Amino acid sequence: MRVLAALSGGVDSAVAAARAVDAGHDVVAVHLALSRRTSVQRCGSSGCCTPEDARDAGRTADLLGIPFYVWDLSERFQRDVIDDFLSGYAAGVTPNPCIRCNEHVKFSALLERALALGFDAVCTGHYARTATDPQTGLSTLHRAADQAKDQSYVLAVLDPERLSQVLFPLGDTTKSQVRREATERGLLVAEKPDSYDICFIEDGDTRAWLAARLGHRPGPVLDVHGEQIGQHDGAYAFTIGQRRGLRLGNPAADGSRRYVLAVDLPRNTVTVGPESHLDRRTLTGTAPSWCAPVPSPGARIGAQIRAHGSESPGTVEVSQGHVTVHLDRPVRGAAPGQTLVLYHGTQVLGASTLVLPGTDRG
Repeated sequence: MRVLAALSGGVDSAVAAARAVDAGHDVVAVHLALSRRTSVQRCGSSGCCTPEDARDAGRTADLLGIPFYVWDLSERFQRDVIDDFLSGYAAGVTPNPCIRCNEHVKFSALLERALALGFDAVCTGHYARTATDPQTGLSTLHRAADQAKDQSYVLAVLDPERLSQVLFPLGDTTKSQVRREATERGLLVAEKPDSYDICFIEDGDTRAWLAARLGHRPGPVLDVHGEQIGQHDGAYAFTIGQRRGLRLGNPAADGSRRYVLAVDLPRNTVTVGPESHLDRRTLTGTAPSWCAPVPSPGARIGAQIRAHGSESPGTVEVSQGHVTVHLDRPVRGAAPGQTLVLYHGTQVLGASTLVLPGTDRG
């Protein structure tokens, strides 16, 4: 099988490509140049897609003895990921750039180009597993064996057709095993730090990045009674559930911590209050996409609203382009714009975008 291996310059994609070679595939490596700032250098776990990463990817390809290319997808990345992220915050929602990157860049632009060039599949270092449904013959997506590294959440937007055209060689492997294997293979990236922050915000300061592009828009910080208790520089920089960076001079009357409960962009206000007000037992998502058959009304599912969050059990209803989940116990800090991913056991069912959560509290 002809396989295009996406090499990010990190250890995961390097080992994934090596395993594809070991499996006997005809492998060609490609590094995606996503940043337009070619002078930016990686700093620890901050930033990616830097010249350093491209060099590391090239060295990995040389060691594996496979052809290596660099594809410039920075325009697509700017439009579908960075601009989407910025417009989301400007509208008062909380987008997930990793999901947008996987949906529009890695498994859309990259996969389309790979198929057009005659490749059979794209190989990446994501921690997830695929399988074939014995009844339908369709490809399905499942959690990785390493729960701590599982990335099925950010891949939930992939449909069965695209899942049939991708390889995730690390799905049954733990991170420690990957690093050990990289060392044994002599890969120079064996101990390279993982990238955890938003890749296009090099210093990790999302608030400053947003302010530089959306400007300072001072407004009031309100308590649950509507009384002003502070001031912010722009409501767009806050997300529901946020605790740090509120800059409130005085603590709550009972001494408890305060969290962002609501962000009102038209009024430019941020409302804060006790953590218990963040609890939601009903979640509603819009524009669902499915990588498995649509669940029947009242079906038992697991719901997850953060990439590294826990799964919450409940039941689901699907109607008129919306998904409504009724949870057995409340989740905390659901925010509009987040991705709601549904599971059945290890299998990913589909994903949708959260709209304003229900007002019922647990």
